[in-house]
Amino acid sequence: MRTLDNDRFLRALKRQPVDYTPTWMMRQAGRYLPEYRESRKKARDFMALCRNPELCCEVTLQPLARYGLDAAILFSDILTIPDAMGLGLRFVEGEGPVFDRPVRDERAIAQLPVPDPNVELRYVMDAVTTIRAALGNRLPLIGFSGSPWTLATYMVEGAGGSDFVTIKRMGYDAPELLDSLLAKLAASVSLYLEAQLAAGADALMVFDTWGGVLAPDDYLRFSLQPMAKIVAHLKRVAPEVPVILFTKNGGQHLEAMADTGCDALGLDWTTDLGAARARVGSRVALQGNLDPAWLFAGPAKIEAAVARTLASYGPGPGHVFNLGHGILPTTPPEHAAAMIEAVRRLSPAYHRAD
Repeated sequence: MRTLDNDRFLRALKRQPVDYTPTWMMRQAGRYLPEYRESRKKARDFMALCRNPELCCEVTLQPLARYGLDAAILFSDILTIPDAMGLGLRFVEGEGPVFDRPVRDERAIAQLPVPDPNVELRYVMDAVTTIRAALGNRLPLIGFSGSPWTLATYMVEGAGGSDFVTIKRMGYDAPELLDSLLAKLAASVSLYLEAQLAAGADALMVFDTWGGVLAPDDYLRFSLQPMAKIVAHLKRVAPEVPVILFTKNGGQHLEAMADTGCDALGLDWTTDLGAARARVGSRVALQGNLDPAWLFAGPAKIEAAVARTLASYGPGPGHVFNLGHGILPTTPPEHAAAMIEAVRRLSPAYHRAD
């Protein structure tokens, strides 16, 4: 592990003492920032931006120049792996991601390649390397991937924002078929995240955006089990590197998620932070979990919401302050600043030695 000027985020993930609660924001580099929108104009389209290491670096660093954040996160997209599998990804204005060739039968799944992260996904590794060089030793860099289940939902449904009937039908009617797709995706994500580590990432996060749409038993089989394989792989190759799992609307599964051996769990705002801490004890750190909509309130209201979140977790190490999901595109940037400043001002009281 490299020596960093600010390693509070990494120490918090390992439940080590810090002097204040470290903060970063999901989607902290994105459309709510006017400087991002200017960078976006330089690219032909969204994926062209993702495939340009220099622009990815530029965008990744933008929120760090504005705010007192404690970590950078790679600017990329969760659908890079399915795109590298040759499914014809494109982004439609007003609709989001669409795949021209959805995967819906045994033959299509069998033909899917496991992308080489240093060949088909070389542009992501080049972005990590470029960002790492630009960051120097200032802050840690978070690498990430979508979870196998979340990637599969897009690949099978063919688009985002669906009712998930097609993939659920596959899981219920032909579960072994879905298992085979998820196994291939778990292998792909494992290699992808391992390569991000080699390129310069300091911590890794798996985004399970759609695990919360599953019934409990189905979540354990189709969402958590593939993520557990990824955690096991990463802990074999780099046991010291923190791994964060985040399932949106997955608060009922925290104990099972902690059993994977991950270092931290991300929480959305539908789970009480203090109750979550009581349930998982000292097994994992917790990240979250302010509702992003609070950033549309005034600064005093934002500070009060931050205070409640900090108080809910309580004293001691193991908390990374974050939003419960990505910052919303119409968020006033100065309101994000108010949140970050409130955490910096209020959180030291929770880290003083007795």
